[in-house]
Amino acid sequence: MVNRLRQAPPRSWLLLVVAIFFIGLPSVATNFQTFEWAEVLIFAIAIMGLNILIGYSGQLSLGHGAFMALGAYTSAILIHRYHVDYLATIPVAGLLTGVVGFLFGIPALRLSALYLALATFALAVVTPSLIKRPVDLTKGTEGIVLRAPVPPFGLQMTSEVWLYFLTLGIAAVLFWLAWNFVRHRPGRALRAVRDGDVAAAASGINVAGYKTLAFGISAFYGGIAGSLYGIATAYVSPDSFPVSLSILLLVGTVVGGLGTIPGPLLGGIASFFLPILSQQWVPTQVWIPPQVASAIEKAGPAVSYGALLIAIMIFAPNGGVGLIRAGYGILERRLRAAGDRGTGQAPPDAQTI
Repeated sequence: MVNRLRQAPPRSWLLLVVAIFFIGLPSVATNFQTFEWAEVLIFAIAIMGLNILIGYSGQLSLGHGAFMALGAYTSAILIHRYHVDYLATIPVAGLLTGVVGFLFGIPALRLSALYLALATFALAVVTPSLIKRPVDLTKGTEGIVLRAPVPPFGLQMTSEVWLYFLTLGIAAVLFWLAWNFVRHRPGRALRAVRDGDVAAAASGINVAGYKTLAFGISAFYGGIAGSLYGIATAYVSPDSFPVSLSILLLVGTVVGGLGTIPGPLLGGIASFFLPILSQQWVPTQVWIPPQVASAIEKAGPAVSYGALLIAIMIFAPNGGVGLIRAGYGILERRLRAAGDRGTGQAPPDAQTI
């Protein structure tokens, strides 16, 4: 047993540390901090869906916030108007949004990368206006007010802690499903489509089918995240899903690392905390001219997103996961070299000469 633990790969230990961190976080954090990390996990779920679409199938989308809006309003309407239990609305929102995303992916097959990005961006722009139209159903600009989620089964915990563990459990299941999806035949087919449509079709892969499937899965994840977001905030309105939300999710996908499973978690952390930290950090820097600081504050998170994207493209083109892997590889080589010097063995290159 001890030998097996010693031979366990580093990623297993890293996974264990991450699991201990997230499970034990509510015991050392306040209710407000616990709620913040629940929102981080919600963003991570949405980014995972976008990562499957962009990172694995190679289709660019700038309208993922629209799928979150559909999921949020599906749960809100079922809870407020039809008095459905909020837990039952989560899978319904995910499935409905997944079907809509799959249907949206059918005409998207005829669009090139640039026009697909414009079409999805237009979807994000028009969604808030569409939500306002059926006033009887969506309450228009007033939005829908919900009750705070109550822990079921008589669990003795606050609503913030229960919401955190609910989101953590759903995120763990969805991340596990994504991991199994991308490492088997569908994931390999998506990567083949991403690398080259013609070569994938020549290999017998149904390119159209897998592209629409990627849209459906991506929308499903976005619908689940939107449903959780609406339940968490206990309020949904058209202003809750602006165009900047879609840009935020895209930034999180790139920052975390395209085509990786841990990347969306890093992207969710960066997407949620970066605007907060930037707004707190800029006013404290006396070396920044007042005019520049005022312009940054007025621009809001856009400046932070732009600066982070530029830094990622220059210093870590593979995202946060790629940066961690590169750092681990350097550390492993140095430890191996130190061990070889301690045992008096020549490096592998010297032994072959």
